[in-house]
Amino acid sequence: MVAGTKRKYFMLGGKGGVGKTSLAASLAVKFANSGHTTLVVSTDPAHSLSDSFAQDLSGGKLVPVEGPDSPLFALEINPEQARSEFRAAAQTGSGTGVKDFMDSFGLGGWVEQISELKLGELLDTPPPGLDEAIAISKVVQFMQSPEYDRFTRIIFDTAPTGHTLRLLSLPDFLDASIGKLLKLKQKLASATNAIKSVFGQGDGSDTATNRLEQLKERMVMVREIFRNKEATEFVIVTIPTVMAVSESSRLKQSLEKEGVPVKRLIVNQVLAASQSDCKFCSMRRKDQSRAFDIINSDQNLKDLQLIQSPLMDVEIRGVPALRFVGDTVWR
Repeated sequence: MVAGTKRKYFMLGGKGGVGKTSLAASLAVKFANSGHTTLVVSTDPAHSLSDSFAQDLSGGKLVPVEGPDSPLFALEINPEQARSEFRAAAQTGSGTGVKDFMDSFGLGGWVEQISELKLGELLDTPPPGLDEAIAISKVVQFMQSPEYDRFTRIIFDTAPTGHTLRLLSLPDFLDASIGKLLKLKQKLASATNAIKSVFGQGDGSDTATNRLEQLKERMVMVREIFRNKEATEFVIVTIPTVMAVSESSRLKQSLEKEGVPVKRLIVNQVLAASQSDCKFCSMRRKDQSRAFDIINSDQNLKDLQLIQSPLMDVEIRGVPALRFVGDTVWR
């Protein structure tokens, strides 16, 4: 995972509460300590990166993490904030000259109705996965700027399983649904654009339409990044319970269907071997053993590289603790 200087993306995902953030943060520290200029990004609405690094990483901007040997930066993107920014930027209005002119023919209300077709407002009731899509598309936008060229490892701490699966299917939704609305918008706007040109108002450009087109293009880029077998790896994180393993199996199947490369399965919170188990530990160990049996026989999971991460006796918080986890898990 640390070999080579070409940029690589690692996406850690799985059921909520299995420790994705701690493992993503520990992998980021591991990369940084191995000489890679690293960026770790959280698109989960319930951010935990700040807690993991014991450092305020909020604000939607690159924040240098203190402690690793090589540069490590973190970025927490609030999907709701990103959606609000997108919606605000997509708002457009009609010129008063157009409305005054049409009022003289008794058609001012018609102009108002057309101008109220602001596609940015569709985001008030977004389709599932759009919040995360806008957040990740914002990351793609960032990565197109020269200052991001220095990062050779980029890690995504993704939202829980359901969000990730909806995110992967979103480009098709945008093409099928928003694409039709864009065409409708363009047809309705053509009438007022002709009148605007009479009053010298604007060049006929449409901010809302352009923004949604840009979003579609970035979402296609996001999907291509997810599917790039040379540069990308999706790492499934789970815990040794039957329910969590079953969900991981379904996630692997869905990722495979979408063409997303998966090589590794991390089982977190594994109880270490012990000669003197209490009754509680003995029962938990039997449950965990049953979960591993399912993994080893599951058609979707059995061929993945299995990595076990032990149940820690202390809270993993701060770079020193993350360094310890990284050296223990990512060997």
